Amino acid sequence: MTLAASRISPWAALTFDDGPDPLWTPRILKALDRLNVRATFFVIAPLALKHRQLVSVMLDAGHEVEFHCTEHVRHTHCSRREIEADTQEGLRALQNLGIEPRLWRPPWGIRAPWTQEVAEGLGLRLAFWSADTKDWQGDTATEMLGRIEPLLGPGSVVLMHDGLGPGARRTGCGETVALLEPLIACLHKLGCEPIPLRVALEARTIEA
Repeated sequence: MTLAASRISPWAALTFDDGPDPLWTPRILKALDRLNVRATFFVIAPLALKHRQLVSVMLDAGHEVEFHCTEHVRHTHCSRREIEADTQEGLRALQNLGIEPRLWRPPWGIRAPWTQEVAEGLGLRLAFWSADTKDWQGDTATEMLGRIEPLLGPGSVVLMHDGLGPGARRTGCGETVALLEPLIACLHKLGCEPIPLRVALEARTIEA
């Protein structure tokens, strides 16, 4: 899939936070492979180091691996220096895996007044979302699709989770796996083809 193609067609992006998880990430990867869709995974750096084989599978399959955090903490609960240190540590960890992140999704999407400056100083672009499945709540796939369907269309960035992060009210990600097929079918019906977020942003088809 080329950038040139993405400039003339409407796209959307599927994104996953809080992984990789040894149980649920492989199931999500298998579903995405079956549906022939590439996505973007915002990983927690220590988990990426712990499950480096999963990261290799992601990359080999054509998915993007980007940076979420080292410690899953709100920027507004920390100092600028603490978040800079957290981010630098996480980037070094991912670089040890051969990954050079360009996108950064802060935990819970929460920014402090200085978050943008920290991102720019580290050569990162902040990346958020336009359609939140809130899959961490434990809703069914049908309920989640009903929640986000009015928000879907060209340029949509869908937020999901392939791990159980802090505050999760569910015991597994099975409903997120179940959501993928009807979600992708809905996007296709709207004339959108899911592609990785960085590809979309670089093609200027989606606004961060």
